[in-house]
Amino acid sequence: MANGTPILPASTNPNDFVIATIGSHSALQILKGAKDEGFKTLAICKKSTERVYDSRGYGVADEILTVDKFEDWNEALEEELIKRNAIIIPHGSFIAYMGHDRVKAMKAMYYGTKEILEWESDRNKERVWMEKSGLLLPKIYDDPEKIEKPVIVKFHGAGGGFGYFVAKTPEQFWEVKNKKHPNNSDYAIQEYIVGVPLYAHYFQSPITGELEILSFDKRYESNADSIGRIKAEDQLAANIHTSYTIVGNIPIVVRESLLPKFLEMGESVVKVSKEITANGKGLFGPFCLECIVTRKLEIYCFEISARIVAGTNPFIEGSPYTALKYDKPMSTGRRIALDIQQAIGAGQLEDILG
Repeated sequence: MANGTPILPASTNPNDFVIATIGSHSALQILKGAKDEGFKTLAICKKSTERVYDSRGYGVADEILTVDKFEDWNEALEEELIKRNAIIIPHGSFIAYMGHDRVKAMKAMYYGTKEILEWESDRNKERVWMEKSGLLLPKIYDDPEKIEKPVIVKFHGAGGGFGYFVAKTPEQFWEVKNKKHPNNSDYAIQEYIVGVPLYAHYFQSPITGELEILSFDKRYESNADSIGRIKAEDQLAANIHTSYTIVGNIPIVVRESLLPKFLEMGESVVKVSKEITANGKGLFGPFCLECIVTRKLEIYCFEISARIVAGTNPFIEGSPYTALKYDKPMSTGRRIALDIQQAIGAGQLEDILG
């Protein structure tokens, strides 16, 4: 499916534009940040969820368009967005519901590089991207029979870690796989790195050319984080299977000596992204490197999220890192709005649209 060509208004006045997103994932902070920067806002919501975003809830949306389900996104809805000069902000739920082909075909204005989504969503391409960036990566097993140490099995498209499991042997792998996922063969087997899961939230501005670290988080993963309260023998007796479904996010401030390495990693990922994308725009706006930090302070990276992640949600009033740089509360959502505002004012709107 060919790329949609966005219709660009000639205006350099931010008041002539609307910031829009799907009502899910990180929409609250995206819309709140847009309002803080003076934009009109719009949420596309499933029926019965509007109250979270309108005046009955958090009041972050000036206007709401409703759909029965997000997959119903159609040409008529897109025409409404184009009519309002709406700029779409993608997030994890948006990409999951829309799919990359439909995103590529969109003609409404879209913040970010559509092409980079192909590199994020294809495990093999993402691995090449990370290797070219010089990141330290967990070993990948192409054959379950080769498992000789703890691995984590991840299913493609698993929402928030749903269905992930740990195995130590080929026999254990097949036991869980055949019992719980008999019809799903789209998975990756990754070396299980023991350490602290750490998610680094970056922002790369095509307007200023600067890379920023905005925040860090750790995810609270269903019973994986609560199972330690149960004695080992009781876990076995109760036949409890560990689940990695994400239910929340915990803010983290990393030791200061790690910041130079995290900045270096982010800069390398952005540099390589410009080399692997045909239009040369590469990765910009918010993105996340999903990492494990070992006891030796080695930083393993296991995934790149090429858009805003839900781990930024605890920082709607900003983080310790944005407090050092900005004289106002700066969430990732607001940083997106600031980038758009600067691009519109400078007549560089095309530079921030995919």
